[in-house]
Amino acid sequence: MTDEPLQASNESAPTLARPGILVMDVDSTLIDQEVIDELGVAAGVGGQIAAVTARAMAGELEFCEALRERVKLLAGLPVSVFDEVYHRITFTNGALDLIDALHQHGWTVGVVSGGFHEVVDRLVQDAHIDHALANRLEVVDGRLTGRVLGEIVCKTTKLHALQAWARLDGIAVDQTVAVGDGANDIPMIKAAGLGVAFCAKPKVQLAADVAINERDLRQVLRLLSRD
Repeated sequence: MTDEPLQASNESAPTLARPGILVMDVDSTLIDQEVIDELGVAAGVGGQIAAVTARAMAGELEFCEALRERVKLLAGLPVSVFDEVYHRITFTNGALDLIDALHQHGWTVGVVSGGFHEVVDRLVQDAHIDHALANRLEVVDGRLTGRVLGEIVCKTTKLHALQAWARLDGIAVDQTVAVGDGANDIPMIKAAGLGVAFCAKPKVQLAADVAINERDLRQVLRLLSRD
C-alpha cells in the first residue's frame, strides 16, 4: 500500500483506454456523511449510533450485527426523515467529476452501501450512477420499524456485486477499481484490479494497493493509465 499514485510504467494499472468499472462505497466515500449517523441525529441518538459506526468501520465489530443494533434505535421515525437527511448530504469533493470522466472513457460506475436505498437511490439518480446496491428499511404505517428488510449488504455482498457487475458489463478483472473507507470494503478492494483506500481506516489502508488521504475523488483518475 502506498499513498503515491501508480507510475505509468505499472502495467497492472487499469487503463482509461479500454472500458472498465469503478465500484465505490457510499458513506464517507461517495458522500461526506454516514447516512445512519444522520438518521440517528434525527432520532435523538446520534452520538450512540456514531460511536458504533466508527467501531464497525474500523473492523472492531461484526458489521451485520452492528447495523441491526443501530437500526433498532431508529424505530418510530417517520419516513419523511429520508427527505431531511437527503437534503443534508453532500457529495465528496470531486465525486461527480470522477464519475463524468469515467463515463466519457466508456467506463461504468457502481455503488455498494451498507446504508439505505431510500437515500442511495436518489444519489444514484443525481450522479448518473450505473449500478447500485444498498439495504432497505422496513416501514409500517409510515414509520420505521427498526428492522432491515432482506439480506444485509455486508463485505461479502459488496465483493459479489463488484464481480457480478463486471461480468454484466463484460469487464475483465484487471479493468476493475474498488474504492472504500471501511473494513467491510476490504474484500472488494483486495479483489479489484486496483484497490483504493479513500480517507480510510488503518486496516483498509493496509489492504489496499493505494491510499488517498485527501478528500478529493478526482485523485482516483491519477491512478489510471491513459494507454
